[in-house]
Amino acid sequence: MMEAYENFEKRIVALARARNTFKCYKEDKIPDCIHEGLYLGSVGAATNKSLLKELNITHVLTVAYSVAPPYPEDFTYKVIEVVDKEDTNLEKYFDECIDFIDEAKRQGGGVLVHCIVGKSRSPTIVAAYLMKRHGMSSAEALLHVKNKRPLVNPNSGFVSQLHNLERSLELQGSCASTNLFRFQGLALNYCLFVNNVYSSSETATTAAAIVIKGGAEQQSN
Repeated sequence: MMEAYENFEKRIVALARARNTFKCYKEDKIPDCIHEGLYLGSVGAATNKSLLKELNITHVLTVAYSVAPPYPEDFTYKVIEVVDKEDTNLEKYFDECIDFIDEAKRQGGGVLVHCIVGKSRSPTIVAAYLMKRHGMSSAEALLHVKNKRPLVNPNSGFVSQLHNLERSLELQGSCASTNLFRFQGLALNYCLFVNNVYSSSETATTAAAIVIKGGAEQQSN
């Protein structure tokens, strides 16, 4: 009896998914511009070939299960096959998705990131991109994406993964600041060394300033 109920439940879920997919194909065919050269949309937007060309979209990032690239001869595709569930590990794909977006922009094109509805999976990827490349917090990134595409509502598991990314980025920033502090300390030691050798505080100060400036510029790159 339980097995029959579970099979029935799976069929209902499959039918609902098919209904959503069909609706998106028919009604949601225009992607939303999130940032220059970066678009977010549904599976319907991914089939709107003429508009994609008009928007200079050259790359398509599909974040959905069992969705084949419709125009492989016309666009560069990357497919991340994941389902929209709270326990799906989407964050392990963040870096490769961000690299794909970077590559599209490096080539002078644009990129469409989509799932089925453009509500949970693909917005999470776009938010991760904004966090890593534009220094936004998870809350700022999600708010920005939602302002551009109001139906956006990632599941709680994906939101938690964006929080994980935020903590990771904060830690990296903390390490970078610590490294710069240590570098400046070495520069001051170098200043004392130059002062002892040349007996010129002006020469020492100039040398240390050059070293500190170079270190700061390197940290910011």
